[in-house]
Amino acid sequence: MKLCPVILAGGGGTRLWPLSREHYPKQFLSLFDNYSLLQNTLSRLDGLSQVIDVCDPIVICNEEHRFLVAEQCAQIKKNVNKIILEPKGRNTAPALTVASLDLIKQYEDVVIIMMPADHLITEVESFHEAINVAFDIAQQGFLATYGIKPDKAETGYGYIHKADQIREINGLSVYKINSFTEKPDVATAEKYLASGNYFWNSGLFIMKATIWIENIKSLQPEIYSSCESAYLDGMVDGLFYRLNEDAFLKCPNDSIDYAVMEKLSEQGHEKLSVIPIDIGWSDVGAWSSVWELKDKDDNDNSIEGDVITEQTSNCIIRSERGLITTIGCENLVIIDSDDAIMIADKNKAQDVKKIVEMLKTENRSESLSHRKVYRPWGNYDSVDNGYNFQVKRLTVNPGKKLSLQLHHKRAEHWVVVKGIATVTKGEDKFELQENESTFIPVGTKHRLENATENILEIIEVQSGSYLGEDDIVRFDDDFGRH
Repeated sequence: MKLCPVILAGGGGTRLWPLSREHYPKQFLSLFDNYSLLQNTLSRLDGLSQVIDVCDPIVICNEEHRFLVAEQCAQIKKNVNKIILEPKGRNTAPALTVASLDLIKQYEDVVIIMMPADHLITEVESFHEAINVAFDIAQQGFLATYGIKPDKAETGYGYIHKADQIREINGLSVYKINSFTEKPDVATAEKYLASGNYFWNSGLFIMKATIWIENIKSLQPEIYSSCESAYLDGMVDGLFYRLNEDAFLKCPNDSIDYAVMEKLSEQGHEKLSVIPIDIGWSDVGAWSSVWELKDKDDNDNSIEGDVITEQTSNCIIRSERGLITTIGCENLVIIDSDDAIMIADKNKAQDVKKIVEMLKTENRSESLSHRKVYRPWGNYDSVDNGYNFQVKRLTVNPGKKLSLQLHHKRAEHWVVVKGIATVTKGEDKFELQENESTFIPVGTKHRLENATENILEIIEVQSGSYLGEDDIVRFDDDFGRH
């Protein structure tokens, strides 16, 4: 029987703001090495196929992030089965349901392992051993989750209360589950820690796809029917599979725990199990968690970028732009991104979501995206803006081209600063070398292309009465955008 990984790459980009944003959430960030959390999630599957028949993973993400997912997979040369696109996030239970429907169609009977794309696991060999154990019992009809042995009274995690031991396999115990508890208060968390009978809920699940469908269909028929319609009425778009939007938006928003696992524990389900593991796991849920996981200096500071400290201790300081200096600081989070700075008490790091909510209420762009915005053809960096103008630096990857388009309310001036641009303007098509420029009048069809094997960089000056990204009419696009 095959093991098929399902990687959940959704997320709202709130908990690690200002580095993470709604359009660039934490699974795409490189926090601990040169690879993103998503790329590390994909890479930790390497080596499993030596003992298990592992198929290429399914990745589920928001439609907004589809090209980021595809690009990050390509960067590390990882094949994926497909990328399933959610029109809007509906939590983990619907995501696992549509993935199970797809895998049953492909393989009839498979074991799935659901892995969030934004977690950290440092002990990969131990993780593989735990997968082997869960794969064994999943083939026998068990629904298994992994419990993390707690080392402190953490209030930011859910907890699993173990019941009787079912068996022991290769030194790992498998227990029945008494109950699931959401994030407790400090006193309750301390009681859980002292008892030794509770584990942190890792958010990792393994079971047969058919077993999941059987239970979601029985316990949450509305979720099942919405997901089935969204999947059956969906469409293939190259590597992507687009769920039917109308059907999926009718689906209730619910997690795997709430929708199924908790209800099975209340019923005393005989094959609901937890496997305690020690794999160097973290959900990287706040800047305080990042500080705990990072290397630190002699004063327990985690420092990245251009930073000078004096009489500073127990801080995490990261500069993406210029110099940060600190004097007499303790227990702070100081994060400088390309367009925003956050300074917080490390013990209050979880409250960053309140700031993000305020930004959303005020319709501020800092909740959505960075100054640099990624596109399937490359990226653009908003350098400057003012009344009736804005300046962007466009980076177009080799062999890529923007859509054939026009704007009703703005004109554009292009200056090539690096590489060679192939420009379509009206009926004309020509090349621009470095230091050459052209003007695109309002209402003129145009296209920018990099037909070379080198990076193309353009300075674009936009001018007009309205400069929003929605002032665009696309006539032709390599990436299926409308």
